[in-house]
Amino acid sequence: MAPTANARRIGIHLSTSGGTWTAVQRAVDCGADCFQIFSSSPRQWKPSPVSEADAERMRIGLAAHAIAPLVIHASYLLNLCSQSESVRENSTKAFRNEVERALALGADYLVLHPGSWKGITRPEALRLAAENIERAIDGLGCQDSSLRILIENSAGSEFSMGGTLDQIADLLHLLDRCAPVDVCLDTCHTHVAGYDIITPEGYEGTARLIADSFGTQRVRVWHCNDAKASQGSKLDRHQHVGEGTLGAAAFRRLLHDSRFAHAAFIAETPVDEPGDVLRNVNTLRALAAL
Repeated sequence: MAPTANARRIGIHLSTSGGTWTAVQRAVDCGADCFQIFSSSPRQWKPSPVSEADAERMRIGLAAHAIAPLVIHASYLLNLCSQSESVRENSTKAFRNEVERALALGADYLVLHPGSWKGITRPEALRLAAENIERAIDGLGCQDSSLRILIENSAGSEFSMGGTLDQIADLLHLLDRCAPVDVCLDTCHTHVAGYDIITPEGYEGTARLIADSFGTQRVRVWHCNDAKASQGSKLDRHQHVGEGTLGAAAFRRLLHDSRFAHAAFIAETPVDEPGDVLRNVNTLRALAAL
């Protein structure tokens, strides 16, 4: 659902305790008009399929409250470019399950970290990631659905696929012929990977790199996370919006950038105490309104 005027779609990662569909009311309660969930435990290889009853409740709830997009984050266990054949096989099967659940729930986006390529070469890792994503979605009808797979950037560790913008661009190039793919960018990951999104000049340079690498229109989701670590540190430690090394001004600039007006802005911030979910959504809304 496209924003109008200066509006932005703002949400947060929510719990699904009690069933995936229960996240809809949690979104309503915190004032989010989009949200992200795990469709099952992010540390479980073989979760149960989504029941038709839960899927129907999710679809009805989303429509009733005009919430979109629904974003699902794939399991942390997946490593589609591992040097280990058994890990790749398990990851491909698990990712297929992720896609099946996302389709059942009517999700708009499925966010994926392709994995780590330690022990093999970068070109081989790109090939394996692309091949295994293609295998995972084969026969599921993804190309005829509204679901898009979003490749997320990583925090920049040496062998983590997506640690640089050009790695994402290269993977998209391999996948565009066979899979509905776009991009999710994380502010914390971008920052600690070494890209400047704090200073006005640095932010503009990074935005131009995004445009030149794969295009700003392909960024469908921004994960809006402040950082506990410094720029270039490679340490993925999320902080509340405006309270970390990025600071409020960086988020204000991003939220007001017309090149990303089509995107959803979703926090994955810590829940240290009651009220943190509402507080981070409200902070993003306030920054978007300034």
